[in-house]
Amino acid sequence: MASKRHGFIATYDALVPKLWNETIETHRQAVREAILETTWELVAEHGLMSVTMTQIAEKAGIGRATLYKYFPDVEAILAAHHERHVAGHLEQLAELRDQPGDADERLAAVLERYALISHYRGRHGNDELAALLHRGEHVAHAQQQLIDLFRDLLAEAATSGHLRDDVTPDELARYCLHALGAAGTLPSEAAVRRLVAVTLAGLRPPR
Repeated sequence: MASKRHGFIATYDALVPKLWNETIETHRQAVREAILETTWELVAEHGLMSVTMTQIAEKAGIGRATLYKYFPDVEAILAAHHERHVAGHLEQLAELRDQPGDADERLAAVLERYALISHYRGRHGNDELAALLHRGEHVAHAQQQLIDLFRDLLAEAATSGHLRDDVTPDELARYCLHALGAAGTLPSEAAVRRLVAVTLAGLRPPR
């Protein structure tokens, strides 16, 4: 009986720390998410220069000391929010790239989604905020990930013979990235889709 009791205690002791750690991690993640969303809302409402760490802590319902355990300043919070946002977009594009089916169709789907992302970012963006967020190292890393994603899909689509072979897939990927970046200045989704059609036409073999 004693051995069973000791066995139970040993099992309990082994499980509780794991459950406790998972609970703490879940709580930390929830607090971090609340900080990110609260800061973004405050900046959208009041402007970048008007938001303080005190305001963020009060609206998020946490103490300033707790807030500083997560982030050193407002810029760091915004950078983390932007990094998460960019990662979500990359994940969407990767899912389209990895779908089964014709490589040409997947290429068109990826380019259209990227163009629409650029379009809505441009329409709802804030110049002051964009200047801050787009200078981070994660932006250059994300851009390289985009180029790699486009390049790999272009190389796959090239095997069909429907893409030009006088330009390397890496160069074509950069062409797509910069051409579709113009979607941020277009007035409608219809205009964005026309831009995608023109971009795709530029990928075809010259007559």
